[in-house]
Amino acid sequence: MAYGVAGVLGCAGILHCLVHGLAQPGIALAFGALVAVGEAARRPAAPGAREPAPLGAAGVLAYALLGECAGRMTTHGTLQVVVVVLAATLAGSAARPARDRRELPRELPGHLARRVLVAAFAAVCFQPLYAAGAPGDPAAGAAYALFLLLLLALTALCDTVLRAAFRRSGTGFPYGPLLRDELRALPCIGSAVCATGVVMALAVTVAGLWALPVFSLPLLLTQLSLRRYETVCTTYRQTIASLARATEIAGYTPPGHARRVADLAVAVGREMGLGGGDLTVLEYAALMHDIGQLSLVDPVPGGATARLPAAEQRRIALLGGAVVRQTGVPAAVAVVVERQADPYRDQPLTARIVRTANAYDDLTGGTGRESGVGADADSGVRSGARRAVTAPAALEELRLATGRDHQPEVVESLARVLARGGRGRAVPGPEHGVFGPRASW
Repeated sequence: MAYGVAGVLGCAGILHCLVHGLAQPGIALAFGALVAVGEAARRPAAPGAREPAPLGAAGVLAYALLGECAGRMTTHGTLQVVVVVLAATLAGSAARPARDRRELPRELPGHLARRVLVAAFAAVCFQPLYAAGAPGDPAAGAAYALFLLLLLALTALCDTVLRAAFRRSGTGFPYGPLLRDELRALPCIGSAVCATGVVMALAVTVAGLWALPVFSLPLLLTQLSLRRYETVCTTYRQTIASLARATEIAGYTPPGHARRVADLAVAVGREMGLGGGDLTVLEYAALMHDIGQLSLVDPVPGGATARLPAAEQRRIALLGGAVVRQTGVPAAVAVVVERQADPYRDQPLTARIVRTANAYDDLTGGTGRESGVGADADSGVRSGARRAVTAPAALEELRLATGRDHQPEVVESLARVLARGGRGRAVPGPEHGVFGPRASW
């Protein structure tokens, strides 16, 4: 539906410009160049993450909310705004480095459709009212500024709803948790983008196009800083994942066990409505939940700690938490690892999810398929390991253990995730939680 509306708007805008020409081409070119520069500096989004392009978003808003340029009334309408945004986004995407352009087929359609719809929404709300004089004389100040702020709030809400919808179509996660996730992130970089867009429009109204480079330079530097921040966070996550593989390299757990548990835990967390820093803590704790096994003299067959005595599980969990505290990750991650052996009623929700995801992977031997596959068939599992069970049998066994070990709601969320296609990777990016803000525009 959203793609169809965006396509109709794009075609209508192109047809309108072909018939009537481009109104005030100098202004259109200046704002188009601004949006294109912002898009060219944008990096491809990781699965489940939001890639910031604040300069491009601010340029889109400023052009849609532009009523005058140096005291002269602008004559571009909504359809021309759509065409300029469409052309500038495509040009900026084409100008990105070759290594980033490989991701364009996956991410560009949704990003382009959202840009067009948000620009059209802002322009439709602003242009007719401004032309009719509804906001009042711009020189009056207060009423006009209040009008712009209200319009920006509606536009930001529209963008948030659309972003959640596109993420829903791309990941298959429930819409409600994704929308809450987007709403939590909105006050971060989104507020700066909105403010910059308004300031750009007001500055061009008074000073003309010379105001664009003055107000766009700080936001461009912010965008470049965000790119470096994303790189640091990616490196940090890779470091954590490498540390988690120590148990696999030493032969304590099957290959890929930590990654499978982390992917499944994050998917279940999203299913249960977690977002932001909670998902990051959940991922890191799931990656390192078995790190305490390095203290064992005799490895557990198959690395399956779920069937060990409660006292031994508790000892391994405490040792793992002690190791995690030495890595520099937030204390919340260590708490989740330490609480793995507690009755689920005494655990935080993140620990309950990790425990259930780990038990499921232990039971299925990392296959999760309908037909059982011997765990000893896995190259990293010892011959003494228990034979894996089928996915339905594993879920039934988890349901039978809901008296002490597993929360029923977590088990049912796991069942829904598996029913939708299993454990597709759903790694979150850093957000407004323990690892700092994530951009929302």
